[in-house]
Amino acid sequence: MDNTNQRVKTLDKVAVRFSGDSGDGMQLAGNIFTNVSAGLGNSVSTFPDYPAEIRAPQGSLGGVSGFQVSIGIGVHTPGDKCDVLVAMNPAALKQNVKFLKPGGVIIIDADSFTEEGLRKARFTTDDPIAELGITAQVLEVPVTSMTRAALTDSGMDNKAILKCRNIFALGLICWLFDRPVESAIAMIRKKFAKKPAIAEANSTVISAGYDYGHNIHAGVSTYKIETEPIKPGVYTDVKGNEATAWGLIMAAEKSGLPLFLGSYPITPATDILHELAKRKDLGVKACQMEDEIAGVCSAIGASFAGNLAATSTSGPGLALKGEAIGLAVMAELPLVVIDVQRGGPSTGLPTKTEQTDLAQALYGRNGESPLAVVAPVSPTDCFNMAFEASRIAIRHMTPVILLSDAFIGNGSSAWRIPEADEYPAIDPRFVPADLREGWTPYMRDEASLSRYWAIPGTPGLMHRLGGLEKNMQTGAISTDPANHAKMVEIRREKIARIADDIPMQEVKCDSPEADTLLIGWGGTYGHLYDAAEELNRQGKKVALAQFRYINPLPANTGEIFSRYKRFIVAELNTGQFADYLQARFPQYEFHRINKVEGQPFMVEEVVDKVNQILSKAQ
Repeated sequence: MDNTNQRVKTLDKVAVRFSGDSGDGMQLAGNIFTNVSAGLGNSVSTFPDYPAEIRAPQGSLGGVSGFQVSIGIGVHTPGDKCDVLVAMNPAALKQNVKFLKPGGVIIIDADSFTEEGLRKARFTTDDPIAELGITAQVLEVPVTSMTRAALTDSGMDNKAILKCRNIFALGLICWLFDRPVESAIAMIRKKFAKKPAIAEANSTVISAGYDYGHNIHAGVSTYKIETEPIKPGVYTDVKGNEATAWGLIMAAEKSGLPLFLGSYPITPATDILHELAKRKDLGVKACQMEDEIAGVCSAIGASFAGNLAATSTSGPGLALKGEAIGLAVMAELPLVVIDVQRGGPSTGLPTKTEQTDLAQALYGRNGESPLAVVAPVSPTDCFNMAFEASRIAIRHMTPVILLSDAFIGNGSSAWRIPEADEYPAIDPRFVPADLREGWTPYMRDEASLSRYWAIPGTPGLMHRLGGLEKNMQTGAISTDPANHAKMVEIRREKIARIADDIPMQEVKCDSPEADTLLIGWGGTYGHLYDAAEELNRQGKKVALAQFRYINPLPANTGEIFSRYKRFIVAELNTGQFADYLQARFPQYEFHRINKVEGQPFMVEEVVDKVNQILSKAQ
């Protein structure tokens, strides 16, 4: 075959989407591809798109699982649309073709496009390509039969062989994007180290997929992906939930406190519990409790006993934990509450992403129950903000809610593993030796208003804490109106003073001519950053402020707002952060871009909506 006309596209970044049944291993194939690319020095960003059904019928539209990853330089999102779509069956093609760029490539498992497969996907003709109006390059590969052929002599049964189809497709994708198959094989062998037969079979199959593309040169464009200089160090691909767990471990190390997690499994936060349960070697105590209330109460007990205590959950669990979190507010104990947000209300969309728990985090407790709220902006930032949440909780003796979300919790990015000396020591606010004589439970540091932490068993510091209001001088139960009013004000002011202990807010894409500030918070950062960049390329003068510290806001927030004429808040809810800002800065009008579809923003839709707002303002 003459391959001299083989088309090679050189791109700064490229996106590929793996799609198939929820049992087809799309997440595994996508994760291996991501890890290999990160190891080559590419920036990466992933979006695992799980079906909401636990196990929909095989081949049905409701059971399609997807995994999209963007690799290259300057990658901030998984991409609005993909350059290459892998569709393992007709349902996957039908559900995901809308995510393909014009001129992209579709790779299908031709063996699955049978009459039965087409019927399950609700096609009305025997030509799905024509029926969907597809004009892209389509590569029909007999993935199933090629996988069987590669494993003819393996001794595996047909069911086990079919589970390797995803790895054949991965081999083909590695060829298409010039990824070293040897690196992928190393990851496969590590993944299945305890199942050597499975490891050997998948190693054989990925090589077969790679060789298939190389031998036929596939008749489609191949891709050369640019890399960028990176800071020397050890890099890995890390999911947000993993990074959250590791950030807690770093905080425990830097504070000298044992780490305790009391939790109850809930999608999409369970991986935090799983990851910390593996870390007994680091002294971590992770307890799966019988319910959400027991999870947070066990953590409060651990905090009282002198641990760095955390509990992880999603929106429904945060609601259940509300009363106990109020106890931690009243007792003024450090506690990290991690909420990996998902679609709601109630059970809602448990595998989809939203930012709809902000109001609950800020106000979802009885009485005046102020606490700190922070939000990571990316999978790797989950490490930083888990560390920060722990630092704030310990230094200011307060519960801190960390608002992650399913997009960054399940998604991943390339991450340089930090050195320990890159993070500051955390000094617990234990009762100073010179104050132990005459000490009372609500004796405070004058600057921060944080009470001192007395560990049970410390000589001379015997005391009680609880949910009833206490006398600010003696720590005894008090129903005095003036005392209660004063304690309420102290607890409020204590949280407000945290603003003196957090970084100033940064503004991205700024210029002296910028008159519009695009505002976001948490995990929408990548999409909003790319949108701001695109708007500036279009000649619009738009800056971006992405907030990681929500309560309190950074001290320079008001000064930043004073520099702009127009404010647009984009968030994956109906306007909760915009309402919060409007209440604090009533002199400004905050325009809104809202999306509540269980899906992250697309850069294109943010750009379009900003342009609509700007055109109306002219």
